[in-house]
Amino acid sequence: MHSTQSLLSVLAVFGSALSGIAATPVTTHTSLIEKRADHTMGFIGCSMAENVAQGYVATGGKKMWGPYGTGGMVVQSWTSSTSASWKLYDQQVTKYGKPSAVWVQICIFTNGATYDEVKKLIANAREHSASNATIYITGQPLYDAGQTCTLAGAHGPEDTDALAQKAAADTTQNVVYPGAFKLHKGEVQDGCHANSGGQSSLGKQAQAFWG
Repeated sequence: MHSTQSLLSVLAVFGSALSGIAATPVTTHTSLIEKRADHTMGFIGCSMAENVAQGYVATGGKKMWGPYGTGGMVVQSWTSSTSASWKLYDQQVTKYGKPSAVWVQICIFTNGATYDEVKKLIANAREHSASNATIYITGQPLYDAGQTCTLAGAHGPEDTDALAQKAAADTTQNVVYPGAFKLHKGEVQDGCHANSGGQSSLGKQAQAFWG
């Protein structure tokens, strides 16, 4: 009788241990997969890119980095691969690892940007990211008829969008144009930047573009 009770006790403990072992890895493994998928996409741009990143995080986006202080960093801030802007980018790389995807936003002041400058941005994005990283490229957000971003000039947003489409059509650049970001009336706070509602809208558009 004593031997039977002892055997039953051992089996009960063993069964309980097996149950715990079986249940634990599923949750842990799923958690690790989700963690690895977070922050695997970097971005460069100016405050307009920050607006997108702010809205992206606020609406639950996890793949792309959150805002990291790129205000005022137009195209010319990113043409040198050793610029202060790229050093800021590299701080994010140190934090999250080299991204497997990068969004390049073409952002300008009234002096504009050339296509050669845009190609330098693309080359530098590859240099500072994982090998074979997917490069997405867009211009600044476009506005409803009658609106524009005064900081970029009368046709500045449209010019940046045209440069992005040109890069995507250039097979030597191997970049993806997912579409144009849009800001509508009531979503702009100062003639250029998104208000909280606009940020939310931009964030949802980003999730639709790349997840």
